[in-house]
Parts: sequence; structure tokens; C-alpha cells
Amino acid sequence: MSAPNILLIVSDDHGYADRSALGVHSAVRTPGLDRLASGGVSCSSAYVTAPICSPSRAGIISGRYQQRWGGQWFDSASFAPDDVPSLAELLQERGYRTGYFGKVHYGGENVGDRACPPQHGFEETLYGLAGQSLGRLNYLHHSEQSQSEYGADAAKYMAVQPLLSGDEPVEHEGFLTSELGRRAAEFIEAEDERPYFCMLAFNAVHNFCWQLPADELARRGLPEYNDWKPESGRTYTEWYDDVIVPNLPHGREYYLAQLELMDAEIGKLLDLLDATGQADNTLVVYTTDNGGSTCNFADNTPLRGTKYTVWEGGIRVPMLWRWPERLPATQQTDALVSTLDLVPTLVAAAGGEAESDGVDLLPVLTGETQCAHTALHWDCGFQWAVRSGDWKLSWVDSDSPSVAHLSQYEHAPMGSGWQLTDLAADLGEQHNRMTDEPEIAQRLRALHATWRTEVGLDPAGLLGDPVRHEENGSDE
Repeated sequence: MSAPNILLIVSDDHGYADRSALGVHSAVRTPGLDRLASGGVSCSSAYVTAPICSPSRAGIISGRYQQRWGGQWFDSASFAPDDVPSLAELLQERGYRTGYFGKVHYGGENVGDRACPPQHGFEETLYGLAGQSLGRLNYLHHSEQSQSEYGADAAKYMAVQPLLSGDEPVEHEGFLTSELGRRAAEFIEAEDERPYFCMLAFNAVHNFCWQLPADELARRGLPEYNDWKPESGRTYTEWYDDVIVPNLPHGREYYLAQLELMDAEIGKLLDLLDATGQADNTLVVYTTDNGGSTCNFADNTPLRGTKYTVWEGGIRVPMLWRWPERLPATQQTDALVSTLDLVPTLVAAAGGEAESDGVDLLPVLTGETQCAHTALHWDCGFQWAVRSGDWKLSWVDSDSPSVAHLSQYEHAPMGSGWQLTDLAADLGEQHNRMTDEPEIAQRLRALHATWRTEVGLDPAGLLGDPVRHEENGSDE
């Protein structure tokens, strides 16, 4: 069997419940993702390595826990060290041509840094450095003219800087989701005997979803909404509070429109694979960078919590795999899997091996085994969690300034103190089992302390003591 083409699609902040095939919300329309799921394997217990994008994306591209180089939160997130090969570099070694199209956000990158796709193995690129603009890319405007019209302050907050191809600026005025889909299709269609690895990192469905083409707003009966500019007389912080839950009129409708339009681009790519005879030997993977952002109108039913939190809603994500030549169709696995597994699985599909904190999921996806990871870990400093089997233990430092900031600024309830949950019986994390299962709590805490040592975090920095949870714990 020849090495497969690989198409890895990563979205931004997509809600766990927001796929029409799940039947949770009748207003959700995702026929492209539904088609992908029906043709392959869905992972119902898939996780990212962090509840925010920067450290999570570092884990995706490297296959390593980003805590190994200190990446715990926005302020410490960065691309992997030079001696850690990226997924693109590993596939290049297997003879793949490589293309990257979309959002880049591993930290505070500058043009030419190793974190930029041309510097870690991608031959063809069109990307935006979201770390230069509060983690987002504008959906409509990327040009020097837009920067001038918005002004320096608003241009940064509204993320209208030019895109990049290689290390060179590229201006694009128009709907970015469509352009990213078009460029990915162009790359896929290129005449080249080598198999390809195409990484398509949509900025959808990150916030500011009202940034839609005028014809789409009209077709959906949605009003225009203005981006922030200083001349509005309001500070950015004052304005921001009105564009998240529960204050933005039509917020859920804007979000669903962006989701539907992203899904349409995915559907077009699946059509292209069919039309060019590539579908059977193309491995397509879809996932998102962190849990759904409920402050941006995503829904994570039946999970508790949102992006930013170590509740399941912050770290459990959609993950879909399709490879008709190797994988069964219309299957689901409940195996404990992680975005760490993308590197070893995709390299294994290409006929190689990769050193990683993940595992090769092909035996799970083909049904040969039901077991992937026995435990997974998350650690943001002020909050952490560990899942082992069906049990999950988490700790949130209620005195942390980050907790207060996220609760107020992002409307993201963080919880407080200790939480022990049997996810098999309580997927919504409504019942704290600390009191009746103290030995399990102690075992999981010890497991996480050992992991912290393994990845180079100071074990002395592990906050909290399960024995004293009654003093500082909470069911909030």
C-alpha cells in the first residue's frame, strides 16, 4: 500500500455539541463534518493538551506535552525547542510535500521564528501570526490599508495585519475561511508525484463571528456589527463585554454561520478528493484546538465548562478520522485519546515511527484494540487535572488572579478547589466524589506529581492537598 495523502484540519474553539449529526441542536448544519464522520471513525473521548490555543497547538505539532519546555499558559506558551522535530519535518523525511494554510499561534511569534510554518517543515504556506493580535485573525480584512483605516490600536485588537506566504507579507481582503479552503484545494491539486501533508488551520470559529461577508449577512437576515475602534468613545475592554455571552445580539446565529461556512469548505475538499480519485488513500483528520468557547456562543453539551477551564468542556474535543483504504466507516471509539497522538499516528500511516508522548492510534481506529492511553494530564499552573481510566481529579486555585480575570472578563466560571469525578457515571461533572473516594483522589494526585517530574515541572509546585479538601474545596 502506498503512503497516504494526509489532510489535517484544525478549527478554533468549536463546541463539542455543535455537529448536526449529534442531533443536539436543530439549528446546527455541518454536512461536511457529518460526511467525514460517517466515512470513518469518531473519537468520543478525545482531548487536547491545554484548554487554550497556544500551548495546545504546540502539543499538536510536536506530539509532546508542551510542559516539557515550560508551556502552561498564554504567558509561557511557545513552539517546541529546535531539537524537537515538527510533524511536518517528520513527514518530509518520509518523502511528503507539505503545506500549511491558516492560523498560527504557538506564542508571541515574529516573522522568521521557528514557530512560523516555513521554518519548521512547510514548503507552501499562507498563514497569519495570531500571537501578534490577541490570538485571533480577522475574518475579512488583512492589508496595510485596513491597518491604516483601523489605526494602530484597533488594528492589533481586530487582527487586520497582512498574512504571510513564506516570510513575505500577503494582502487579502475577503472572507478568509474561503481563501484558506481555496489555497488548500490548490495545494492538493498540484501536480507532484510525492504524497502530501496539508495542514488547514481555520481561524473559524473563534470569536468576532459577526465578521461575515455582506451577502451572507443578508442571506441570513443578520445585521452588521461594527468592529472596535477608539473613536467609538469606549475602551476595548468596555466594548468587548458587549460582544460575548450573554450580551451580543444574534451571537449564536453569527457563530453558527461561521461554523456552517467552514464546514462548507471542508465539504468542498471532500468533493475534490472524490473527483480526483484521491479519497480512498487520503487520511483526513478533523479536530479543534481546545474546548468550545461558550462565551463565543459555542455549546459543549453534555460537558461542563468552557475553553479556559479544565472541566471537560475545556479540554474534550471533536476528533474524526477517515481513511477508506484502512479504516472502517461509521464507527465510534470511546478509547482515551489525545491530540498528542496525531504525530505518532500520522507518521505511522506514512510508514515511519516518531518519538512522542502520544501513541499510534491506528490499532484503535481499525478496531484491533480498545486501549490507547491509560492516563492524560493537564497543567496550567493555577489549575490542573489528571484523568486515569474513568476517574478525573482536578484542582483550581481560587485565589489565582487568572481565575478572577477569566471569570469576569471571559465570563468563564472556573470552579474552585478539588473535584473528583467518575466520568462514566457523571460526564457532566456535577457530583464531587472527594469525600467518599479519598484514596482514589490521593492516587491520582500522586500520579500527576510523578508526571510533573517526568515533564520537568517542579513537583513542589503541585498545589493543593486532597486530605484537606474540605477547607478549600467546592462543588461550584
